[in-house]
Amino acid sequence: MSVPVDLGPHAGFIVAAYAIALAVVAGLVAWIVLDHRAQLRILADLERAGVTRRSAAREEV
Repeated sequence: MSVPVDLGPHAGFIVAAYAIALAVVAGLVAWIVLDHRAQLRILADLERAGVTRRSAAREEV
């Protein structure tokens, strides 16, 4: 049940616009994923060095 779509004389522009938008969104998603991994790595390095968050529960001595 395929319906052919006629985009008219501007088909090239429409397809290009959708392709560029898809590429930009995919790039942003990739950037966010890579940045998240980098932030986790930095946080792990800081915790390994003994730096803690101020909001973390403190141990009572």
